[in-house]
Amino acid sequence: MTDTATNMRLRLPITCFILEIILIILFGVLVEYDHDTDAKGHVNSTSPSHSDSHADSPADYENEFYYRYPSFQDVHVMIFIGFGFLMTFLQRYGFSSVGFNFLIAAFSLQWATLMQGFFHGMKEGKIHVGVLSMINADFCTGSVLISFGAVLGKTSPIQLLVMAVFEVTLFAVNEFILVTLLGTRDAGGSMTIHTFGAYFGLMVTRILYRPNLDKSKHKNCSVYHSDLFAMIGTLYLWMFWPSFNSAITEHGDPQHRTALNTYYSLAACTLSTYAMSALTAHDGKLDMVHIQNAALAGGVAAGTAGEMMLTPFGSMIVGFLAGIISVLGFKFLSPILEKKLKIQDTCGIHNLHGMPGVLGAIVGAVTSAVATSDVYGHGMEKVFPDVESGERTASYQGGIQAISLAITLGIALLGGLIVGFILKLPVFGAPSDAVCFEDSVYWEVPGESHEASHEDQLTTVRAEESERLNS
Repeated sequence: MTDTATNMRLRLPITCFILEIILIILFGVLVEYDHDTDAKGHVNSTSPSHSDSHADSPADYENEFYYRYPSFQDVHVMIFIGFGFLMTFLQRYGFSSVGFNFLIAAFSLQWATLMQGFFHGMKEGKIHVGVLSMINADFCTGSVLISFGAVLGKTSPIQLLVMAVFEVTLFAVNEFILVTLLGTRDAGGSMTIHTFGAYFGLMVTRILYRPNLDKSKHKNCSVYHSDLFAMIGTLYLWMFWPSFNSAITEHGDPQHRTALNTYYSLAACTLSTYAMSALTAHDGKLDMVHIQNAALAGGVAAGTAGEMMLTPFGSMIVGFLAGIISVLGFKFLSPILEKKLKIQDTCGIHNLHGMPGVLGAIVGAVTSAVATSDVYGHGMEKVFPDVESGERTASYQGGIQAISLAITLGIALLGGLIVGFILKLPVFGAPSDAVCFEDSVYWEVPGESHEASHEDQLTTVRAEESERLNS
């Protein structure tokens, strides 16, 4: 099914080689190990004698690696397995779902290291990297993969790489404004990761609207085994989400509390998801699309307030509401968005990441505004350092949280608008409307010639020819 428009023989290699060579040069010039990673820096700080230079010192076990790497592993699994397999629900797009996820994630984490370093990781003209920068780069990559879900099946790998170049840059700008300039608290990324990625992706897919996408409608659906593969992604994401939200929080009680709050939010969300899925079906049967996606909304919604004194009770309410909102979105809102606003959201990212992300941001703003020293005690310094120091009041912090949501939405929507128009350029090898959601456009598919019937091939050829004539 590959034609001259989608042929990647030269375009993809040239794009990958150029991008990676640029990354290598920039890393060589700008990046170096941080204190906990550099051999000379860390050894000098411990100052062991020559005789016991090979022995472990107490300072070795205080290295950031031992606190953060287990969380990093969990986040990394979510990025490459969780997100990748979650998108394999399309019956003929499994190779692309996992494969393109792998490609853009590998690029994005490198580019994110540089972009995040430029804005808030440079010391003496160098970007210092360690396990914390690896986690933050994966967070940024997660936002790109959320946007990928909106355009899944309708874009070429080159379009996805170009989208990642711009989105990672805008993500770093938004993160810098919120976290560094405004002092926003968003450890689990309800705003910076989920809301930003969702509304950026929704705007991109709106600009890339395909009026004749119904030519591929028969492939824009799942089959039994593809939904089973997608559930693998769901379960990995569900299990590791407490690590995702708590990965960069302060050591001690904030990190412990974030994991706990996320844990209960996810559990409550799952129950409400099952309930709403059966309730909204005309025959009372569960919809696997709801279970695969909406059951994760509790993790998204607990992202901002997870480190705060939300309480297990409050976390369960947040997760319960997130599951309800997400299922209602899949059932009723997605068709309206496609019909009225021409937003073709393949994975329903608005329902899993967009609305729950906004919910999480609102919960974070309210929880911040009511924070008191009676509740937090000396722990206020770790969660709200500016409130503890007296630089701002709790209500002011709550206002900052609300403003941060508005800024995130503005940057995401405007950025997605601009990037969408860039991706419309015909040089990127996008598939035609007749062959969307089809692996064989970009992949060698085993047994393809035997599986596809002559009638299907003829129908595809006629559809492509008709589209060329119309254009």
